[in-house]
Amino acid sequence: MSAPAARPLDGVKVVEFCQIAAGPFCGMLLADYGAEVVKVEPPEGDAMRHWPPVNDGYSENFASINRGKRSVALDLKDARDRDLARALVLEADVLLENNRPGVMRRLGLGWDWFGARKPSLVYCSISAFGQVGPRATEGGFDLTIQAASGVMSVTGEPGGAPVKCGVPLSDFAAGLYAAFSVAAMVSRVRAGGPGGPVDVPMFATTLAIAALQTSEYFGTGRNPGKLGSAHPRNAPYQAYRAADGFFAIAAGNDRLWQAVCEVVGAPEWAADPRFGSTTLRAANQGALKEMLEARFASAGAAEWLARFRAAGVPGAPINGYAEALADPQVEALGLVLPATLPGGRATRTVGCPVRLGGERVPVQASFPRLGEHTAALRARFEEDKP
Repeated sequence: MSAPAARPLDGVKVVEFCQIAAGPFCGMLLADYGAEVVKVEPPEGDAMRHWPPVNDGYSENFASINRGKRSVALDLKDARDRDLARALVLEADVLLENNRPGVMRRLGLGWDWFGARKPSLVYCSISAFGQVGPRATEGGFDLTIQAASGVMSVTGEPGGAPVKCGVPLSDFAAGLYAAFSVAAMVSRVRAGGPGGPVDVPMFATTLAIAALQTSEYFGTGRNPGKLGSAHPRNAPYQAYRAADGFFAIAAGNDRLWQAVCEVVGAPEWAADPRFGSTTLRAANQGALKEMLEARFASAGAAEWLARFRAAGVPGAPINGYAEALADPQVEALGLVLPATLPGGRATRTVGCPVRLGGERVPVQASFPRLGEHTAALRARFEEDKP
């Protein structure tokens, strides 16, 4: 049997000083791609260790974004533990932290201490608003960043109460930007360039992924509004009610619109001047929705989806996660992996969704106990002292 292919970040050492979501997610992505990640936690542990569901004393939420890491529990206000943390970082390639700006410096673990001693270090900081600017010292969580960045203003039904995206996209967008930036900086260091600080503000990364909404504002001078499941520039492109529930179709061009007209038995709609282009259909999508749902009331969602699939129109049921994870495509992609929590309980985890060279990324489906590796690392550094 041939040896497994090297992962892109094999040999890269990361020390993670992170809790909850954005930073740990970034650390897990780096671990998935081969980095050796040591997670430094306070003696009481990452707060996410207490988030339900907790099975056999271990949080499955915590496991979902901390696989493949080692855990070291340190009191960073204690000089001995701070010195151990410094030693860990000085032999590493990357420091990853998601504290409020200024915290790491006050602990003696800021870029100001490491920069002169290890200029090749990639020092990545994730925070609510960034390291500079009038709001730099403010904290924030996914909810408040979604609110501040505009996401909640375009989420939900028109005229409805503020609604956040159900997936914590501000946390995970920041984690993705951080992982991409760290990998880019590691590439620069490997090519002979310097390391340095990397500043990843959740507020800014959430604005950055809202490219369609910010460009709409730049182009019109008006705030985009809530459209529920609809699209501001395409129709039919939303969830519709059938006889037994909802389903979604996305007919984002003229050819697909004509196919929709054929499927619903109304080919004459294609010549209706209100629906003559994607722009016109979007402008008149309220009337279009009423017309379509009058037809959709005659059959169930599965029947309509089968008809649209046969006509080449993209569509989907409104899945819960149980249904989404049972999709045969999940199995085909090898996306769900068996795993075992430290107490011995069998569980599952969603692995790396990307294939490299046609092969799945072989993630480590293992999860650290709090401080599991503290004693061994402490002993090693004590032995190395002159």
